[in-house]
Amino acid sequence: MVKLRILTSMLLTAAFVASFDAQTPTPTPKDEVVKITTNLIQLDVSVTDAAGKPITDIRRDEIEIYENGKKQDISGFRFVSSLREVNTTPVDKNAPPLPPSITRPESVRRTIALVVDDLSLSFESAYQTRRSLKRFVDEQMQEGDLVAIVRTGAGIGALQQFTSDKRILYAAIERVKWNPLGSGGVSAFAPIETQAEDAVEPTEDGETTPSAADGIAALDDFRSQVFATGTLGALRYVVSGMAQLPGRKSVILYSDGFKLYETNASGQQETNRVFEFVRLLVDEANRGSVVVYTIDARGLQYTGLTAADSIGNASADAINQATSTRRDQLRDTQEGLSFLAEGTGGIAIRNNNDLASGVTRILNDQSYYLIGYEPDDDTFDPKARKYNKIEVKVSRRGATVRYRSGFFNNADTQRTVFNTAVTPVAQLETALISPFAVNGIDLRLNALYAINDKGEPYVRSLLHVDAADLKFEDQPDGSKTAVFDVLAMSFGDNGQIAETLGKTYTLNTKGDTLKKILSDGFVYHFVFPVKKPGPFQYRVAIRDVKGGTLGSASQFVEIPNVKKGKLTLSSLVVDNVTPDEWRAMNAVGAVMVRSDALNDTALRRIRRDSVLRYGFEVYNARGTGAAELRFKVRIFRDGKMVYDGSEQTVDASGQTVAKGIRTGGALAIGQKLTPGDYVLQIVVTDKLAKSKQQLATQWVQFEVVD
Repeated sequence: MVKLRILTSMLLTAAFVASFDAQTPTPTPKDEVVKITTNLIQLDVSVTDAAGKPITDIRRDEIEIYENGKKQDISGFRFVSSLREVNTTPVDKNAPPLPPSITRPESVRRTIALVVDDLSLSFESAYQTRRSLKRFVDEQMQEGDLVAIVRTGAGIGALQQFTSDKRILYAAIERVKWNPLGSGGVSAFAPIETQAEDAVEPTEDGETTPSAADGIAALDDFRSQVFATGTLGALRYVVSGMAQLPGRKSVILYSDGFKLYETNASGQQETNRVFEFVRLLVDEANRGSVVVYTIDARGLQYTGLTAADSIGNASADAINQATSTRRDQLRDTQEGLSFLAEGTGGIAIRNNNDLASGVTRILNDQSYYLIGYEPDDDTFDPKARKYNKIEVKVSRRGATVRYRSGFFNNADTQRTVFNTAVTPVAQLETALISPFAVNGIDLRLNALYAINDKGEPYVRSLLHVDAADLKFEDQPDGSKTAVFDVLAMSFGDNGQIAETLGKTYTLNTKGDTLKKILSDGFVYHFVFPVKKPGPFQYRVAIRDVKGGTLGSASQFVEIPNVKKGKLTLSSLVVDNVTPDEWRAMNAVGAVMVRSDALNDTALRRIRRDSVLRYGFEVYNARGTGAAELRFKVRIFRDGKMVYDGSEQTVDASGQTVAKGIRTGGALAIGQKLTPGDYVLQIVVTDKLAKSKQQLATQWVQFEVVD
C-alpha cells in the first residue's frame, strides 16, 4: 500500500475521465560540441563586422587556422546560428501563468552560467547586476536555454542549478545582494582620505619608511587576491561541470575585476597567484568548450575627485598620487577580466552603464563557426612544447575574428570525479554538493509537497533506482544481495543544509522478484520535515557499496507559506493504469491498488493508450463549510499548449476547508500521442475568494512512452 495520503485518497476517488489525444512536434536535434582530442580539434570561431554583429556567410576558403605557426588543413566547417523564432503573441496578464517547458539534452541550444562575483561586487554593482539578471530572465532568455545563476560567495544551495524554470531563476536573483564580508565597498572605489601626514617620513638616518597608508594598501591587495582566488576557484568548478553539458556553453561573469600583477619591492610588476588561477581556468574552459564572457559591473567610472573624497590639507602631489592610484586600480582590475575573456574566445564588457545591453551583445555572439582540423603528431608531445598556440585568420575585409588562444598539451586527460581513496561518506557528500548530476547509477527523484493532518508541511521524496546499475552478489541460499548507501539532504536558498538523512540498505532477493526489480527498478521513499517555507533543493546520492558507482538526483521545490491564507495547491501526484484497471477501480464496491503505482509516481512515465490519473489537495479555500472550487487541466509540450480541458467542479463532500480539500481526476491518453516530455498543469479557481486571490496553479512534468 502506498504510504502517501494524496496518492491513496485522491487518485482512487477520481470522479471523471477525460479524453486526450494530440499530435505533437518532435524536438530539434542537438548541436555538435567543440572538442580537443588527439584525433580532432574543433574550434568555435566568432566572426563579426565593424558594428560587432555576426557575419553569417563566411566561406570555408576565407578562413585559415594555424597551430604553432603552421597552417592546418580544415576537415570540418559549418555555421551555427543563435537566432530564434520570437513569439509575438500578446500576453494576457489575467491568464494563469504558463508552466516551464521541459528541457532535454537534445533540445538544449545554449547552456549559460550567470556567475555573480559577490566576493568583489560593491553595493552599487550588486544592485546593477541584479537588474541585469532580471532583464535577462524577463526578456533575453529563450526556448532551449539551460541557465544557472551562481554566486561565488554562496554555498551550493537550492537556487544554484541549471534549469529552464524561471521560478528558480527569479528566486536566485532575489538572493543576489551585496556581501559585506567581501572585498567590495559601498561604491566602486573607496573614498580618498589623503592627509598631509600620510606622506612618507624620513628616519633618523635620512631613509624613508612606508606610511600607515602603504601598509593598509598592502593588506587590501592581499585580501583582494584571496577573494579573487576564491572567485576563480568557484568559476573553475562551474566550468569543469559544464564540460559534459549540451549546447553552446557560456559563462557570463559579473565582477568588479581582479588584478593579475603586483608591484614588488623593487617597483617591478610581476604576476601574482591570481594569474596562475586564471591560466588554469582558461585551459579548463578551452578543453570543456566553455566560452567565458566578463562584465565589469562597475560600468563607466569617474576616477577623479568626488564629494565623497576627503583630501584635507593634502598637497597637490598627494592628491594626484591618490587619483592616479584609482585609475591604475580600474585599469589593472579590468585587465584581469579582459585576459580571462579573450583567452577563451569571449568578450569583455567594460565602461558601459547599461549592463543589459552588454548581455545582449554577448548573446548575439552565440552565432559561431564550428571548424575542425586534425592535429599534428607532436601537438600533444610534452617534450616538444608545453603550450599549443592557435591563430585564426579571416581574409574578408572588415571582419573581426575571435577564438580560443590555445591549449596545453594534456590530451584526453581522464578526470576522476570521485577519489576512491576517500571515505564512502565523503564520496556521497561530494555528489550531493555538486550542481551537476552524477550518472553512475540512474536515479529519478519526485519530491511531493503536502500538509499533514496537524497542518504541518512536509515533503515526501520518491527515489526510483535502476537496480540494473547495482552489483548483486550470489548468496549460499541462491539469492542475490546488493548493498547501497543513501544520503539525502535538503538545501535552503542560503546554501545551508536544512535536513539530512543517511542510511545503508541491504537488498536481498531472488527468483521472479529479482527479475522484476532488475527490469523495473525499485523506489526508496522518505519524508523531509519542513521547518519554514521557501525554496529548497532536495538532493539524493546513492553509492553501490560493492560496485563503487554513484548516482545523484535533485529537484527544486518551493514550499508556500499557507499561514498567509492564500489559495494554495499541494504537489501533483500522477500514476498510470490500463483502461481495464480503470474500469475495475471504478466498479461499484471495488477496492484496488496497483502494486507498481509507486513506480509510476516516482518515474512519472505514462504509457500510450492508457489512463493518466492525477490528484492534489487545495488549501485555504474560502467558505466555512462547503467550498466552491473549480479546476481545469492543461497539457503543454515544448512550451505550447496541446490540451485545454473544460472546467470541472471539485467534489468537496465530506471534507472540511480547514484540513484541505482532496480531489483528482484522470485523462485517457490516446495512441496518436507522440512519445516525449509533457507538463500537466492544474488551475484551481475559488469562486468565494476575492478576484485577485481566486487562482492557484500547480504543474508536474511527465513522460509519455510506448
